[in-house]
Amino acid sequence: MTAPTTPDGAYLAKVAAATERAVATAEPISSEFDGAPEPVRARAERWLDEHAARLLALSHDLHEHPEEGFAEHRSVAAAAGLLREQGFEVRVGVGELPTALLASTGTGGPHVAVLAEYDALPGVGHACGHNIICAAGTGGFLGAAAVLGEVGGRLSLIGTPAEEGGGGKELLARAGIFDDVDAVLMLHPFSHDVATHPFLGRRQLDVVFHGIAAHASAQPFMGRNALDAVVATYQGVAALRQHVPSGDRVHGIITDGGQRPNVVPERAAAQFYVRSADADSLRDLAARIERIARGAAEMTGCGVELIWDRQHPYLPIRHNDALAARWAGHQARRGRTSLPRGVVPEYLTGSTDLGNLSFRMPAMHPMIGLEDPGLSLHTSGFATAAGSAAGDRAVLDGAVGLALTAVDYLADERLRAAVRAEFEDAGGAVDVPAFFD
Repeated sequence: MTAPTTPDGAYLAKVAAATERAVATAEPISSEFDGAPEPVRARAERWLDEHAARLLALSHDLHEHPEEGFAEHRSVAAAAGLLREQGFEVRVGVGELPTALLASTGTGGPHVAVLAEYDALPGVGHACGHNIICAAGTGGFLGAAAVLGEVGGRLSLIGTPAEEGGGGKELLARAGIFDDVDAVLMLHPFSHDVATHPFLGRRQLDVVFHGIAAHASAQPFMGRNALDAVVATYQGVAALRQHVPSGDRVHGIITDGGQRPNVVPERAAAQFYVRSADADSLRDLAARIERIARGAAEMTGCGVELIWDRQHPYLPIRHNDALAARWAGHQARRGRTSLPRGVVPEYLTGSTDLGNLSFRMPAMHPMIGLEDPGLSLHTSGFATAAGSAAGDRAVLDGAVGLALTAVDYLADERLRAAVRAEFEDAGGAVDVPAFFD
């Protein structure tokens, strides 16, 4: 057996060096809005500092007991337990999802929701740092709730299961859980602090070709080779990659290539992920992939079955800069510099169901750094960092950022108007379920 060749790391090294220079010279993000009065923000921050140990215990508990999407029973129970300790009524199982969570406080006025994720990845645990997202989100809700009486409005914590491919946020949105929410706030751990990092929209396509079996030696001319159709599709997608925008991504695998070499395969299948930073481009790219598959069927004389989105598609994130600027200011008070978009390479990204919410209402999804620029999401190294002292700092700094941004939104009418105007200028609310029909 020969070993695979080792990828050359020269390009990544140059990118890292260029990113380091860009980070050093990046201009700080500023906000033109006042937000909540400073004494109110200070009291929320102080409450969180005083309860830091409990938030870190939640993060550590989730990190030590990772659970995959829709099976996060221990994780959601741990978050609910902390909320109940603080006197809040908690509903677990909202939207007909057993591991979804809702806690609310306040009456009347604007309604802002802080989001918590807590699902882990198979094999590598919390290699996306959702233990940090959950603990920081829970803390953000509790810190803002501690001063809610001074700013008014309504505040919710919504626990959203199965971000890693399950689309929990989309399922909850379709169940009406977000119907009366005016804005949503959450964070995500990363290699750097970034106020508005792009996340790609994503669709999933399963292509199944149906051919005709025949003896591959005696009568191959009587067969129609489904594997040939899969290979032609795979090669067609590979040729397409040169002719799509640089941020678009298509990657796939062959999931069925037949049973025996001496039988012309009558069934073969492949699965593709289609991603784009722009919703309209994602729709166009999906149509182009579909045409390739249909063309391969015509070439080989096979039938084809196209199965789109066994799980709901993810739209790219539509960021709200007015909210992100408030976050950046609050991170500065914690000693962090939250970078503007474009400083960290934008191809260092994936997809998230938060994008679907961001096309329904204003949304904030900043990245909070774990003090290692070389970290990569969905790796064992990232999982280790998510449970480290750097992960603990991200929990506490993130909770403060979420809490203070929430109270800013509730307290400052000018800020709310700007947040809404920015959302409307970007296209306003979209009928997400119908977008790809």
